[in-house]
Amino acid sequence: MNKLTDIKRRTFLQAGGALTLSFALPIEVFAQDGPSLPSNLKRNNNLASWFRVHADNRVTLLIGKVELGQGTITAAAQCAADELKMDIANLDVIPGDTGQGPDEGTTAGSGTAPGCLPAVQQAAAEVRQVLVNMAADRLGVDSADLTVENGVVSGGGKSVSYGDLVDGLDLNMEATGTAELIPISEHRYIGQSIPRIDIPAKVMGTPIFVQEMNPESVVYGAVARPPNYKASLIDADLAAIEALPGVIKVVRNGSFLGVVAATQQQAWAGAAQLSRDANWNVVSDLPTHDGIYDWLENANALVTELTEPTTPGEETTVVEQTYKRPYQMHGSIGPSGAVAQANSDGTLTVWSASQSVFSTAAAIEELLGMPEGSVRHIHTQGSGCYGHNMADDAAGDAALLAKAMDGVPVKLQYTRAEEHQWEPYGSAMIMKTRAGLDGDGNIVNWTMDIWSTPHSTRPGGSAARLLSGRYVDPPFIMEEPRDGGPPNYAAARNGIPYYEFPSTKVSTHFVSEMPLRVSAHRGLGAYANGFAIESFIDELAHVAGADPVEYRLRFLKDERARDVLIRAAEAFGWDNWEPSPGRGRGIAFSRYKNLQAYTAVAVEVRVVPRNGRIQLVRAVAANDSGHMVAPDNIANQIEGGVIQAASWTLKEEVKFDATSILSTDWASYPILTFNEVPPIQIELIDRPGAPYLGTGETSQVPTGAAIANAVFDAVGARVTQLPLTPDRVKAAMEA
Repeated sequence: MNKLTDIKRRTFLQAGGALTLSFALPIEVFAQDGPSLPSNLKRNNNLASWFRVHADNRVTLLIGKVELGQGTITAAAQCAADELKMDIANLDVIPGDTGQGPDEGTTAGSGTAPGCLPAVQQAAAEVRQVLVNMAADRLGVDSADLTVENGVVSGGGKSVSYGDLVDGLDLNMEATGTAELIPISEHRYIGQSIPRIDIPAKVMGTPIFVQEMNPESVVYGAVARPPNYKASLIDADLAAIEALPGVIKVVRNGSFLGVVAATQQQAWAGAAQLSRDANWNVVSDLPTHDGIYDWLENANALVTELTEPTTPGEETTVVEQTYKRPYQMHGSIGPSGAVAQANSDGTLTVWSASQSVFSTAAAIEELLGMPEGSVRHIHTQGSGCYGHNMADDAAGDAALLAKAMDGVPVKLQYTRAEEHQWEPYGSAMIMKTRAGLDGDGNIVNWTMDIWSTPHSTRPGGSAARLLSGRYVDPPFIMEEPRDGGPPNYAAARNGIPYYEFPSTKVSTHFVSEMPLRVSAHRGLGAYANGFAIESFIDELAHVAGADPVEYRLRFLKDERARDVLIRAAEAFGWDNWEPSPGRGRGIAFSRYKNLQAYTAVAVEVRVVPRNGRIQLVRAVAANDSGHMVAPDNIANQIEGGVIQAASWTLKEEVKFDATSILSTDWASYPILTFNEVPPIQIELIDRPGAPYLGTGETSQVPTGAAIANAVFDAVGARVTQLPLTPDRVKAAMEA
């Protein structure tokens, strides 16, 4: 196996394992012809929407992306501080506030690094250029003869600080794209693992989460949910609930029922009784969790061919397989919540952990019949979620209740059962694969068909996409969902293999009907498609009698892709593997969306033959996210992704019958526990000067297949339906 040629390497301890950083020369040369602006800056090209400079030498950076625990505000601060040539300690960051700052869309899809960070860098460079030009006039020195250090502009034996230049500074101007970024050699923060800005408050218990907000005079809200999705309210005794202790008001709007009370417990109690006692018309037509795959395959579907197959070589062997992924939850450890307050001027302010504050504000305006721009939505950190959980619904529900409370702030907090039963899940999927091999075991024909319901019903400015929008009178009707378009897709995200075969045909069978509520789950369809592709590649390697790493390298032509695969295998000790009974190794690769970060994951498992129980022994992940801004943040994302994908792969499945969701708590929807998390070694390859590729969802894609491949290696049984429960492993072993 060829070694990677890196400039240098350094290793230090990382929670759960070792982290290795490698600094490699970029393979591509990235050049631009003439001035241009990064996409997020082009959409928000007024410098005043990004930066404020203060007389005390502090600078405020405003960004449209939000902090979800992925280190966004720290990485953005690193980019800004470097380009402004100032101490990062003097920089403040305000993320995700519709009342100030740029609209950068939804924080999702590993898009913050490639979208937000270049915009911040360029905007900061433009602000620095403005300040230097002002300093040149102030000091009477040519701007070319000035230098900047720690926010002080010097030249000709004179100096002036950024704060000294505030008088007369006007950043209400458009970015030009002409300001040059500083050389990589002058980076002080980019590429360094500096302490994250958001961590101290979390460690010290400072109340920064929306669940901890309790403004003065706050009252508490809860929603009385119907028995299931399609239930409608016939009648309810509102007076009986208003007579309960602590209840201040009962709000009814069509089939929407809400309770406002003096305490959260009283609001929950009132909502629970109201839900039980109300008279509902209930429809029971769900296909059940056991019947969902038959339903999905037979439902009306839009078939789209994503690739144009060419003429394959001669097939001597044909292999076929079907893979299945169930509905899976976001499983946020803390249920969603929000605070809302109607203001005396007719506006309304909402605080929530939404990933899409701008579009959710627009959806709330439609829900409440308010004018455009009348809802200010301020992102406030939640308990962690990568995807569309109930944070937006909480914002909408809090707003509905606050509108009825005449300026009194309303805090709404969902229960565990409410979050489990009503959140939008990740879609169930079926992936059918077929491959033709030639006499040497090489793949000459690859075919994959993907069945899926939608993968995003984010608010998008539409009240119909907020949960309670379907229950108010008149109800908001959601438009027919569409599958995402190229190159990222949704159902087909990572469905086109990154390998090069003589002939490749990939088709989606998109079912717009949604038996269960679904939306953006971390990675959309990428996790399931990665599970299918990388499991199938392993099956084909076994048929061909080839080593799984060598077999992948036959068809993997991108040098950066080869690098991460080789790095993961080397760090794992693939060539020195010593097999033993019940132990197995597995490996898998993916480039997220086929255009973002590269990741390969190798795992070792132990399988107990008598009961099929899988124990994760260790994992190694290698990643190339382009030019690294914050190595520790990247490592944390990779490690967290491996852990979450392992949980999906081994345990997670939404259960439901014909009427309702049965997975209502952690007993009925188990997730990976702390003592089940293996040591994880992270290998990072840095490519200074290359674009930022985005990391947040990349390691989910190969992890599931790596585990399944290791199980096959351990016991010779291929499990193709997720999750890989002991019963399914044992059944595969006995088949």
